[in-house]
Amino acid sequence: MADRHIIAGGELWGSPGALAFRHYLQILTGERSPHICFLPTAAGDSDPYIAAFLSEMLDASYRPSVARLFDRGHKDLRGLLLHQDVIHVGGGNTANMLAVWRTHGVDDILREAWESGVILTGMSAGANCWFEASVTDSFGPLSALRDGLGFLGGSYCPHYDSEEERRPTFQRLVSEGFPPGCATDDAVALHFVGTELHEIISTVADSFAYRLGLTTEGVSEERMAPDLLLDETGGAGAPTG
Repeated sequence: MADRHIIAGGELWGSPGALAFRHYLQILTGERSPHICFLPTAAGDSDPYIAAFLSEMLDASYRPSVARLFDRGHKDLRGLLLHQDVIHVGGGNTANMLAVWRTHGVDDILREAWESGVILTGMSAGANCWFEASVTDSFGPLSALRDGLGFLGGSYCPHYDSEEERRPTFQRLVSEGFPPGCATDDAVALHFVGTELHEIISTVADSFAYRLGLTTEGVSEERMAPDLLLDETGGAGAPTG
């Protein structure tokens, strides 16, 4: 079986650290011009969102494509997705995205792509989806979503440092029986190899990942510093210790 990679968190365009994350991915693929396919389902296949992605990926020497599902143009969706070096899932409504994916069979295709060595990435909804469960605002107020793809065990919560209700909501849910799991600040991503956390990467030194668990004394939260602080080369930043 090929190495299986999921990078949950971070951003490939539109943020100060996007260049570093793009270079990190490029190094991971081993390709000078990687094929990357964008799944913008969570944003309803928004045209401005797609245009921004295509513009920045082309400038970054990627070979981008888009898998639209609301106005589906590709008859062979499986062929498109399995041809990629990277599949990137955008942000938006996690619950709606998962429902549309299952209608079109994308959930099964993504698992096949992952098991064949295609790198899966995404932030916000695009990170939530890989786990068994997540904290989402898909329904308005922050709440539990328990029907993720389940490629990775446990739960996930994005935007831990930028939305003040994320931390107390995640802690409350875990205390009520929600699967324990991980959270990330916005500049941080979790790189999984197989189903094990390989390293925590970030473009900001004082941003962190968090591991939540449940003990006899209540909810525990472990703050985890990045293993690798990325610079614009995508890998030359020094380990943070």
